Amino acid sequence: MVTAETAIDKIAQPSRRERGGRNARREQRAHGAQGMGRPFIVRGIPPYDIMAEENLVRIEETADRILAEIGIEFRDDPVALELWRRAGAEIDGVLVKFEPGMLRELLATAPAEFTQHARNPARSVRVGGNNVVFSPAYGSPFVMDLDRGRRYGTIEDFRNFIKLAQSSPWLHHSGGTICEPVDVPVNKRHLDMVYSHIKYSDRAFMGSVTAESRAEDSIEMARIVFGRDFVDRNCVILGNVNVNSPLVWDGTMTLALRAYARANQAAVVVPFILGGAMGPVTNAGAIAQSLAETMAGCALTQLERPGAPVIFGNFLSSMSLRSGSPTFGTPEPAVGSMVVGQLARRLRLPLRCSGNFTTSKLPDAHAMNEGTMSMLAAVHCGANFILHSAGFLDGLLSMSYEKFVMDADFCGALHTYLDGVKVDDNQLALDAFREVGPGNHFFGSAHTLANYETAFWDSEVADNEPFEKWEAAGSADAATRANRRWKKMLAEYEAPPLDEAIDEALIDFMARTGDAMEDAWY
Repeated sequence: MVTAETAIDKIAQPSRRERGGRNARREQRAHGAQGMGRPFIVRGIPPYDIMAEENLVRIEETADRILAEIGIEFRDDPVALELWRRAGAEIDGVLVKFEPGMLRELLATAPAEFTQHARNPARSVRVGGNNVVFSPAYGSPFVMDLDRGRRYGTIEDFRNFIKLAQSSPWLHHSGGTICEPVDVPVNKRHLDMVYSHIKYSDRAFMGSVTAESRAEDSIEMARIVFGRDFVDRNCVILGNVNVNSPLVWDGTMTLALRAYARANQAAVVVPFILGGAMGPVTNAGAIAQSLAETMAGCALTQLERPGAPVIFGNFLSSMSLRSGSPTFGTPEPAVGSMVVGQLARRLRLPLRCSGNFTTSKLPDAHAMNEGTMSMLAAVHCGANFILHSAGFLDGLLSMSYEKFVMDADFCGALHTYLDGVKVDDNQLALDAFREVGPGNHFFGSAHTLANYETAFWDSEVADNEPFEKWEAAGSADAATRANRRWKKMLAEYEAPPLDEAIDEALIDFMARTGDAMEDAWY
């Protein structure tokens, strides 16, 4: 019988005869202890606390004053206003003010850690605690590659990126709106996107948030896959909702947020603060604003359904004050993320933070420099769910095939980095020192031969050959190698098995739901 697990094994672990030599060893390393065997990372290094207690308290007190003295508007959602009124908040039209401590008290019912179940149980992810989940970039209207350049995304591109994520041993999550498929009507594309995640991946995924009905459709499709009772008791889908910073929650987002919470599914609550535009240019002020806005959204999920899972999100960024253009992957938001991590841990909430951010228009050194800055901040701040881990280019306006592969490769390096340094008899290698002795090399020692296949992470994109061999092979740069890599991954992709009855039920639901609406393109 072919199961999801055996199908993945067939893809992930080709024989030495099929791949041969170095490639076979690389595949074995990639899909062993550091790869497919780990549906998420359990970090072996602690998060980095950079801010002293007294300054954390000052930021929290400033957030409390923003909430109590200035307030947050909740627009176009009378039910949310009524929930706040019943909870004891001060309501003036759509402006809501909160007494200090009120939101923290409400957040006490939110779980510090939860499992998001995948349709392949071996791919379920644990969110919170010491766990780290890498997920692709989200929301780009354009896609690009070296062959065809920049263009609007299509449903074919959307499916391709799902296949690439499914094929990567270093990503753990299928993601959500990996790119906008503009060739599908706006009011129906959520059906195609959620179906594509289910059909072409067996990993955990995200649903739509662009309307309450689309959020509910996404959840209903998850119920078809997992069963209504299971979904009511367990998290199987995420919804990524954004604050309309500064200090506004609009009804589109709160209605979607409450739909996920009502179904016991996790909302990822994220302010999007560009310093100097949607927030102050000063880091401490932007962090205080982020804390206030995020606590309000997270607390609303608990008013809708106490105990519903929720993820404390963060998206700090900067801008060029000369031109007004957004900038990404810069040092101020990176270090700000470190502080946000400390604040989220004090609230005992899972954290979504940072990603492979860049404003570069190409998958080049600029892109990897900024992406590395923000990804290292994410892993050191203690982020549990790292959206935008792969593919982010052009200030999130474009999803790049090449950068997706380069970023996923970097995520592989981060698996090893987050493992830390293990200490046991084998790692300490005393027997190897006895065998080799002074002045000799370890290259052919028994210890090296016993460990060489798993000792070091091996990049799929880097070229580590001597200069002369690299030059003779065509002098390909990293982007060119990544271009070859994504094409090879798509050519070798095999879809994980999906129960035929579930597939038919999903297609029927999509047909009935889509037929009830006229196509809308805006």
